[in-house]
Formats: sequence, structure tokens, C-alpha cells
Amino acid sequence: MNIEQALHSAFEESTRYHTFEKLSEILSSELIEQGFQQAGVATVRKRRLPLEAVLWSVIGMALFRKESVWNIANKLDIMLPGKNQLVAPSAMVQARQRLGDEPVKQVFNKAADNMYHNEEFETWAGLNLLAVDGVVWRTADSDENREAFSSASNQYGDTSFPQIRMVCHMELTSHQLISSEFDSYKTNEMKLAERLIERTPNHSLTMFDKGYYSLGLLNRWHSTGEERHWLIPARPDLQYEVVSKVGKNDLIIELKTTKHAQKNFPDVPEVIKARLVSKIIKGKNYRILTSMVDRLHFPCSEIVDLYSHRWEIELGYREIKQTMLDSTYHLRSKRPDMVRQELWGSSSHTI
Repeated sequence: MNIEQALHSAFEESTRYHTFEKLSEILSSELIEQGFQQAGVATVRKRRLPLEAVLWSVIGMALFRKESVWNIANKLDIMLPGKNQLVAPSAMVQARQRLGDEPVKQVFNKAADNMYHNEEFETWAGLNLLAVDGVVWRTADSDENREAFSSASNQYGDTSFPQIRMVCHMELTSHQLISSEFDSYKTNEMKLAERLIERTPNHSLTMFDKGYYSLGLLNRWHSTGEERHWLIPARPDLQYEVVSKVGKNDLIIELKTTKHAQKNFPDVPEVIKARLVSKIIKGKNYRILTSMVDRLHFPCSEIVDLYSHRWEIELGYREIKQTMLDSTYHLRSKRPDMVRQELWGSSSHTI
């Protein structure tokens, strides 16, 4: 290693420790305790490795990819005092299994909610700008992971490592994760997106990729809370009735829901009112469908351009995979419950 590489490595390591210290300011002991209680787990503080310390080690796995989890615990000095200065690898493995994945998930949810409601973000027309999209994580190739998460396949069978499909809700100006859901690779992203509805913030605008077009999903997204709007590219074959228009680029329309949508979403009405705006950019006509039907409050001229910010979630995912995972291809845990725990720990780093 030359001097330039050594200096870069030292700078990178110090940056990670600084990030860890900043994160510790957000994840207070009280907040962690609340997450544990929500998961029905009690912390035994007299243990050499109390669960709170194990949680920090799991989060540290996302920051120190080249370090083993037991070495992270030793480096961060987060154990209770004892005769032995170092924790044994086997003790760390047992401690992670004792913690499980549900407490880490609950701590992430509480921390993300707390962070979102205590930060001031840039807004548009009084709405926080959010996006939903999916990402795939590759896990270690073990029989247990393959059975739990499955993988891509063709007529000849499985074609890759076991993978997890994840759908996240991200604040676009900060790349902060608000919530996330994940399941096996073959789980439909639309089903995962439905699980995000309950935790969607009020007074927000969520941008979707065109693949998420479902009137049942979009209607429930908008109607569940207060001012929870959505924005999505209009399909080329979109069928609608015009209710009113201001020129040819700003239409209030009615969309008829299908029997299939009504079966999957019993709360969806037969007709949904929406707004269809369009704009020609470099000779191409872009059409955007949205729940923001109030023309005075939400100017037509800005709506199409607004959708370009959806790509921020792609940049956010790139930051997670390149920075947190050091561009490695897979999560390191070999058991499904530990994979889920590791992924929730990685998510906690993005709040």
C-alpha cells in the first residue's frame, strides 16, 4: 500500500467512525428501548453483551464491511466491563441470534419516524417530496437463504444467488429512508408498496415509477391520510373521461376502476378523479397523472418537471450499495433471520 492509499484508507475509516458517532446522537437509549419494547424484547443490562450493544454492532456491519461483527464490537468498545477485554466470536453470534430481527426493525421504524418529523426538508407547494421504488439485495448462497428468499430462475432452474426484494419510501432532498418493506425475490413490488401506506407521512407527494400503476393502490395511498398525494407517468393506453380542462395540457379526468381492482381493494370506488398534465420537452410529449386536482394550489407548469426528481431515489440506492456495502454484491449473513437483521441494521444507517 502506498502513502496515498494509506491516507485515503485512514480518512475513510475516520469518516465512518464520525458517521457512527453522528448516528449515536439520533439513536438514543430511550428510542432503542422503545423499539425493543414494541418488539416484546427486554434488555438484560447485566450481560457482557446487552442487546443494545448487539444492536450497535449490527448497525456497525453496514459501516465497516471489511470487519467481522465481533471485531466491530471490540473496536467500538460498546460492551459492559468484564474480566476479558475482548468478546469471543461465538458469543457475538449467539448474541445476534438472541436479538433477532424484529427489534432492529422496530428501532429503525421509530428512528426514521423521529428523524423525519424533527427535520425540515425542502418542500413544493407545502408538500414534502418522496418517492417509492424497489431494489434487490443479494444474500450469501446458503440452503436456508435460498429456501427463504428464492432467486431468479428460468426453465433450467435457479440462475443466481438468493435475493431479497425491497421497496423503500425515501425523502428525495436528503435521501433519508422513511420506511421500507422486503420479502423474497419473487414477491410482487406492488404488494410491498401496499405495506408502506400506513407509515406514509401526511402533507407529502410520493412519486412512483410507471410500473406501480394501480388505481386501487393509488386511491388508498391518497385517501388513507391527509394530503397524501401521488404522481406517476400516464400509460400510453390510458382510458379516461374529461371532466374539465384548461387548454390541452391540463385535464381533470375520471378513471374507471376494473372489477379486478375492486376485488383486491374493496375500498376503491368505481370512478376516481385525477389530473392529467402534459408537456413537450425536446420534441417528446410527457404525460403525468396525479391526485393533485387543485389547479390553484398546484401549478400545471411545474408538475411534469417535478417528476424528474424521482431519480433521486436511484441515487440514494447507489449511495447505499456503493458507500455502505463497499460495492460488494451481497449481504454477509448466512441465515435468513440474520439476513433480515443485517438489512434492517443497514437501513438504520440511512436515517
